[in-house]
Amino acid sequence: MTDGARRRRERLIALFILGVFAFNYPLLSLFAVDGQIFGIPLLVAYLFVAWCGFIIFTWWIIGRGERGNARRTGRS
Repeated sequence: MTDGARRRRERLIALFILGVFAFNYPLLSLFAVDGQIFGIPLLVAYLFVAWCGFIIFTWWIIGRGERGNARRTGRS
């Protein structure tokens, strides 16, 4: 396993652990209040934004590895 692949795997594992905490009871209870943002309940807004953030971070981690592999092999 190359050093870049190992780092990518470690980042994905760290992102998974962060996701477990982000979508678990103690943190979700902070947003389970009667507030709204643009007419959307606060808990629903948090879940949507956090989920989109995890998708973007996953894409960024995976994409960096693909771009790095393309540079080393001479592909674009």
